[in-house]
Amino acid sequence: MSKSLNQLQPYASLLLRLVLGVAMVVPGYHKVFPHGSLAHFEQMVHSLGMPTWLGAVSAFTELIGGALLILGLLTRLAAFMVAVNLAVALATVTMHHGYTASQYPLALFGIAASLICYGAGALALDERIGFD
Repeated sequence: MSKSLNQLQPYASLLLRLVLGVAMVVPGYHKVFPHGSLAHFEQMVHSLGMPTWLGAVSAFTELIGGALLILGLLTRLAAFMVAVNLAVALATVTMHHGYTASQYPLALFGIAASLICYGAGALALDERIGFD
């Protein structure tokens, strides 16, 4: 049975990349593209006691990192950047609202950590260009 399941690993990696990528791209897009959204997000980050520019770093990490994950390009690097972004979000925002508020980002962090360790899988651009 494990041989049969092992044959599904490329599809499981693809699923992990797609889930995490979409979960990052959608909010990242809404933080970057509508006029004034990035400035608003930067001010929210500043209100948490962090430098304003980290808001832009966070928003672009979500948008670009998520897109790279969907494509399976520079997967380990993108997953690492997303994991750092999620760790900061967990430590600064969701932890103050309890475990229930932390479940979703914690699950995404787990997916990112898995992709860092296991890579993009066979169904990714990393594999096609020999980067993994």
